[in-house]
Amino acid sequence: MSAAMGRLEVDSYLICATPRTGSTLLCGLLESSGVAGHPASYFNRKTLTTYADAWHIARPHAGRIDEGFVRAALTVGRTSNNVFGGRLMAETLPELIAGLAASAPRPADTDLGLLTAQFGRLRFIHLRRRDVIAQAVSWAKALQTHFWHPHEAVAPRGQDPRYDEVLIGQLVAMIESSEADWATWFNAHGIVPHEVTYEELAADPRSAAQGVLDYLGLTVPPGRQLIVRHHRQADQVNADWITRFKSR
Repeated sequence: MSAAMGRLEVDSYLICATPRTGSTLLCGLLESSGVAGHPASYFNRKTLTTYADAWHIARPHAGRIDEGFVRAALTVGRTSNNVFGGRLMAETLPELIAGLAASAPRPADTDLGLLTAQFGRLRFIHLRRRDVIAQAVSWAKALQTHFWHPHEAVAPRGQDPRYDEVLIGQLVAMIESSEADWATWFNAHGIVPHEVTYEELAADPRSAAQGVLDYLGLTVPPGRQLIVRHHRQADQVNADWITRFKSR
């Protein structure tokens, strides 16, 4: 296989994130490379049934991910060089591990052993946001309006955004807890992920994505360019809420 096809030392990678860190932007950039799989949240409990129906496979029993579901995700999520990309939010990891442990023919010594048995040579990208308050504000606003990403249908029953200090505070705590969980899990398994911040991704999306591709050992084919498919959604409402929360 030629180097241009980009398969070197990785079979799969997982983007490990929390909401509103720019993961959709990063997934789109990596997918546009043509060599980094089709990264998406395949293992989110809210979309398991939707994916199973689309893939014409049995729905996960009791909402639990099994090896059959993972095999289907790998088939859909790979590019022609057999590299798979996926996205995991912090709360999804324990559910994925539990499902794989329940369906594994042989017990694995570690979470990492369970994952590599399914995903092969696996690498991790840790995507986080330095400004946790700005992240929480973006999350709170999306929860209220039901508007998550441009070009996507807005879920029904959304409301106009209104400042909610309690909600923002709760989301800050959730983000900090999730980031602590990621750090604990990485340390427990001796994983040193490739670190990407929202701030550097927003400032120079292509450069940040290229850094991920370099870490994965993937080469973009000649003549192909990384495409920015999503843009920042923050507006004056976000800025006002951030200032108000920080000055409370």
